[in-house]
Amino acid sequence: METLAALIEFPADDPERARRFWQGLLEVELRPRGAQEGAGWVAESNGVRLGVHERGPGPGDTASLPYFPVADITSALRVVEDLGGSIVHPGERWAICRDSEGTPFALEAR
Repeated sequence: METLAALIEFPADDPERARRFWQGLLEVELRPRGAQEGAGWVAESNGVRLGVHERGPGPGDTASLPYFPVADITSALRVVEDLGGSIVHPGERWAICRDSEGTPFALEAR
């Protein structure tokens, strides 16, 4: 059986700023989507796909709360702030943050 890749999609008011944020934090390259993939950009790593697209009026254009594993949560939180994000709830095991566009996400210590 083929493994299905998970997709975490982030809407953005400023897609270029959001791309810089996610590429910097997760150290991935978001490439433009092909014609069959829809609008925006996507990256894939370890079977998980991350997408960024311009915010719109649809139900997929609000927010999600995905969890991302990190080796060092303290360092990751510094990167969040350095890239224009914010920390909503800091913690030693997990932390709730917002990206440069205000979209919530969580970091979890491995």
